[in-house]
Amino acid sequence: MEKNFGERKNYMNETLLRFEKMLATSVQEFFDLDTYEQVTGHYMEIGDYNKAMIACERGLADYPYSLDLTLCKVQLLAKKGEFEQAQELLERASLFHPGDIEIVYMQVGMANMTGDYEEAIELLDSLLHRVDERDEIYFQMGQTYQNMGRLEDAVRYYKDSLNINLDNENALMELAHCLEMLGLLEDHLQYYTQLVDKAPFSWLAWYNLGIAYRRLERHTDSVEAFEYATLIKEDFASAYFQLGNAYMSLENYGDAKTQYLKAIELEGDQPETFCSLGTCYEKMEVYDQAIKCYQKTVKIDPHWDDGWYGLGICFAALDRWYEAVGFLRKAIQITEFNPDYWLALAETEFKIGNVISAFEAFEKAAEIEPSNPEIWLKWSLVLFEQGNYARAIDLIQAAIDDMPEEADLYYHMAVYHIHSGSYREALVFLETALTLDYEGHAQLYEFFPDLEKQKALHKIIEQYRQ
Repeated sequence: MEKNFGERKNYMNETLLRFEKMLATSVQEFFDLDTYEQVTGHYMEIGDYNKAMIACERGLADYPYSLDLTLCKVQLLAKKGEFEQAQELLERASLFHPGDIEIVYMQVGMANMTGDYEEAIELLDSLLHRVDERDEIYFQMGQTYQNMGRLEDAVRYYKDSLNINLDNENALMELAHCLEMLGLLEDHLQYYTQLVDKAPFSWLAWYNLGIAYRRLERHTDSVEAFEYATLIKEDFASAYFQLGNAYMSLENYGDAKTQYLKAIELEGDQPETFCSLGTCYEKMEVYDQAIKCYQKTVKIDPHWDDGWYGLGICFAALDRWYEAVGFLRKAIQITEFNPDYWLALAETEFKIGNVISAFEAFEKAAEIEPSNPEIWLKWSLVLFEQGNYARAIDLIQAAIDDMPEEADLYYHMAVYHIHSGSYREALVFLETALTLDYEGHAQLYEFFPDLEKQKALHKIIEQYRQ
């Protein structure tokens, strides 16, 4: 009689204890082939590759013709970068097991790892007429062409895979990725809708249609597609998570929260989901709940930089500047080249009076992403608040030179010139700003609470209403 799950687990635990005792005492014990394979597989699964190699080699010493153990050793050698040894072992295995499909699959993997993509394609082509699961062969061909940078060919083979098996989730995801990289996602939207028409009860087809809509920023359509996916497959955690993201893009934070909580209920504690839920609470200004979610995120994964960044933003919103600085610096330690982190740090450092540190952070943000007008606007505002109008003007002028179509830069330039008494120059920049984006003039009134100045500005602005 077959062992039930509990018995199998106990048996495996006892086997592992016996094996580890053997390693510790050097007392040889007998294990059958199946046990060596299970022990090797267990250590590979948990990432203990040293013990996996020991188990594998001991197993091969007793059972030198075991194909499973040989292929495990090939994988372990490849993980160590010992490709030459791995390939020699594969060639030897092919002599004892000529024509074995598993060996060919492993040879394909080795060829991809070593960059011998043409060899991988030839091997896969040789399998096409030997296996029933041709969708997997086409998928791997797509992967190989994608590794080569030949994305158009990859797209063709991913489609071939899906023509045979629409439920090949990996093929669907990689197809969307390649199309996005090629800038052809919108052109292929009809392809995704045809998939749904072909298989209206395929949760994967609806899910990937939703992904396509999201990448095209058609968020209302993506909500509908993800909802269909969850109706067909009620325990589809990824669809609930993506549905939450779509609602976030629509600024529908209440529904987004519901979907994130459902995803957590289904798949447990995932840092990405808790971080997204934290962002949702943050947008709703429920900062105590947002902080709890971000704390949960970094507890699950201390290297999840978005979690530390979220904590910094929340504590800054609560005017707890010193704590905010610590969290933002933690995020930067993990991911140094995110301009948002440096920008938030710059503003927070300025709040606690660390002007030099603030300017250094602004400079770093601008160095990483010079084409982001928000960085230059916020940096110039700090100078403006200090009364350093000339430096603020120089900074914005540099930004205008690189981004001449950004209306907000001209509006701020007009403000800084008015405050410095350069009215003629202010008028020139104001006219340009109104021409580029008339509606953006509302921001001017924040800088001039005096009603008389507002009236004077209003007269100029009215001339450009048309």
